[in-house]
Amino acid sequence: MYEFAVAPAVTSIRRRGVEIAEVSPESLGFELELESGDRIIKVNGRPVRDYLDFRFQTAGETELVLEVRKATGEDWELQIERGEGEDFGLSFEQIVPRQCANECIFCFCNGNPADARPSLFIKDEDVRLSFLYGNYTTLTSITEDEMRRIVEQRLSPQYVSVHATDLDVRAYLLGIDKQRADIAPKLKRLLDAGIEIHAQVVLCPGINDGEILRRTIADLAAEYPRITSVAIVPLGLTRYNTDPRLTAVTPDFCRQIIAEVTTIQSELRRRLGTTFAFLGDEIYLRGRREVPPRSHYGDYPQIEDGIGMVRSFENEFAALLKRLERRAPAQPAKLHGTLLTGTLFAPVLQPLIENLNARGGARFTVAGVENKYFGGDVSVAGLLTGGDLVAARERISGDFAIIPKSTLKSDEAIMLDGMKLEELTAKLGLPVHPLDLKSFAQFLFRKN
Repeated sequence: MYEFAVAPAVTSIRRRGVEIAEVSPESLGFELELESGDRIIKVNGRPVRDYLDFRFQTAGETELVLEVRKATGEDWELQIERGEGEDFGLSFEQIVPRQCANECIFCFCNGNPADARPSLFIKDEDVRLSFLYGNYTTLTSITEDEMRRIVEQRLSPQYVSVHATDLDVRAYLLGIDKQRADIAPKLKRLLDAGIEIHAQVVLCPGINDGEILRRTIADLAAEYPRITSVAIVPLGLTRYNTDPRLTAVTPDFCRQIIAEVTTIQSELRRRLGTTFAFLGDEIYLRGRREVPPRSHYGDYPQIEDGIGMVRSFENEFAALLKRLERRAPAQPAKLHGTLLTGTLFAPVLQPLIENLNARGGARFTVAGVENKYFGGDVSVAGLLTGGDLVAARERISGDFAIIPKSTLKSDEAIMLDGMKLEELTAKLGLPVHPLDLKSFAQFLFRKN
């Protein structure tokens, strides 16, 4: 049982080893008398820096020597024999992410209001988080030790923010010099070692579009299948990011990009057998163009970056409707509530919910909520705040409200503006259910 989470960066001196957060009862760790607060310093003589080191150094090993610094300050050396695959039953302290040293002109942290939750100002540049969660790194300041670790521990795939293969343009976007911006040798080293790479381009109008984008796609596609995919996502500007070097993404720009990249995608599918270069869903929605079919996305290599989320959602929603047909709701009329979502996704969700109502007899409504907290062109559901939702109170009908689960912090019921779920519930004056599609399905069946 391994658990992992991301903690905000701290300025305190880092202690040796990795701290145990919890020990499961009746586990091997419990039998060894390991306790919360103990630190594992070494495994078989090798230093342990974090949870990943512990997992790597204990994997497949049945005879182990652990050096442990007890919470009391005692030093223990544990000689261990364990069954093959036997779990220690340990969860560990949160990893403190390595911080980014770039000054990207489009960085979303620059678009946060001063009172935003502190974690929103953390700019991580950590290959561990890239491997674990698909966080993007630029590889501009990766150390030799980190390079060796990726290869040795097979931290694959890695997600790399390329943005442009033209060095002048990349350096300009990242706010660094060309020498640091050049990651070609590092990419080659990782690719030659068999590390899978997924690339990203944050598309900034007038900077890395047009011929620069075409060259970037071509350069990355030349390394297929070692570079597996590239996600092309639009620049997002809030009302706080007023950098004159940046131009807002417009519907016309999105339509132009769709037309240009669709031609490239057709050629890539003919030549490589895959779309390879994927446009973010936001580009299709903002350009008011239909999202591509399921076959376009293959195995959804970058869905967490908003590539194919809409198509996947629609397909899963269709499956939900079939389930409801097989299991007719007993009291559909009692389901009367409002689904609050971002203005970008509301037009997608509206016909799906109307279909659900028609088939099952429920009375759901959909309300697209304007994001006034960030402003600008921010319109995605996951960035809605408590204040935004409260401002939409008059648009809520029925007995309850459903909000996107993604508006809450992953490990705490709190939104980006610091409002807690219980406070939102009190201000709206009715029950609030934070749900994703899976939990929405459970909600339907539980209520019926």
